[in-house]
Amino acid sequence: MEKLIKENFELAAHQYKILAENTPADVMPRNYSPTENKFTTSKTTWWTSGFFPGSLWYIYEYTKDSAIKAEAEKRLGIIEHVKNYTGDHDLGFMIYCSFGNAYRITGKPYYKETVLTAAETLIKRYRPSIRSIQSWDSSANFRCPVIVDNMMNLELLCWASDETREPKYKVIAIDHTSTTLKNHYRSDNSSYHVVDYDLVTGKVVRKKTAQGFSDESAWARGQSWGLYGFVLMYRFTKEAQYLEHAKKISKFLLHHPNLPKDKIPYWDYNAKEIPATYRDVSAASIMASALLELGIYADKEEKKEYAKAAKKILQSLSTNTYRSMPGENSGFILKHNVGALPYNSEVDVSLTYADYYFLEALMRYRNWYLYK
Repeated sequence: MEKLIKENFELAAHQYKILAENTPADVMPRNYSPTENKFTTSKTTWWTSGFFPGSLWYIYEYTKDSAIKAEAEKRLGIIEHVKNYTGDHDLGFMIYCSFGNAYRITGKPYYKETVLTAAETLIKRYRPSIRSIQSWDSSANFRCPVIVDNMMNLELLCWASDETREPKYKVIAIDHTSTTLKNHYRSDNSSYHVVDYDLVTGKVVRKKTAQGFSDESAWARGQSWGLYGFVLMYRFTKEAQYLEHAKKISKFLLHHPNLPKDKIPYWDYNAKEIPATYRDVSAASIMASALLELGIYADKEEKKEYAKAAKKILQSLSTNTYRSMPGENSGFILKHNVGALPYNSEVDVSLTYADYYFLEALMRYRNWYLYK
């Protein structure tokens, strides 16, 4: 694993220099489609905009490559304004993954202040009547939608509370987590993607999917988001209920009959075309990173299971089946991701967040498991 981790970070440094060259200075990379040979960028307010600079910081942390650091700093400059963005709930992805890592690695106060400003902005989307943070604005399709992905943005709030000793951010995060546990999860410990609320009564209107196979299916990336979210909430609160729920989610995922032997999930665990359908590498990357942290809080036998599964995922992702060759895919590291198949959006492409959580998982394995 030590050799595999080193190999991946050396490849990542090479690839991300290519990705930086391919990305104009005022936007962020979003995806690359090999079937269309098309590289797509995003504006800085797109929900994935923080993953490119965040990945650069992980690469710099491992390699100490000054060119990578310079690119990371340059990209922070164009995304900083997002700390005041109230258009959706994804400030954790956009600011914590980028500026949060920058502060963790460098200790610069300016980075910390940016993250704290983002936390204050995010809580403006908290809705007391439903005890949750509203994900998307109301539309013809949804009144007040909350998606399971939103669990990921709670890290920003909990961190802000711990840094400032101001409890309001963590109180909102706990509120949101408790509501998610109550309304998003089924008896088999799989999660709905979207829960729509009535803001006046606070009651659930309906439970739907936006990116999964069906309303009642287990959309793969959503399951990974949920697992990661409950693990991080246990980290910050030590609430036993959150840890137990994370373990239940992991059991659902790791023992699912439709999980392939290489542990790279299909885009939805209930997709009717299985096995003749797409894998979602991003779901695997997120799951691996979450399992590695979950192992820290588990007993010896559970830790062994989680670490073994995460190791298998990382090994699978490091094969030519899922990983780019040097110079391929416009500079992205991983391939075979699915964004939103029902909309034919970002199907079988490279994506920034798959790379980000892959690098994070590699760092976690090195720091927490490699020399233990």
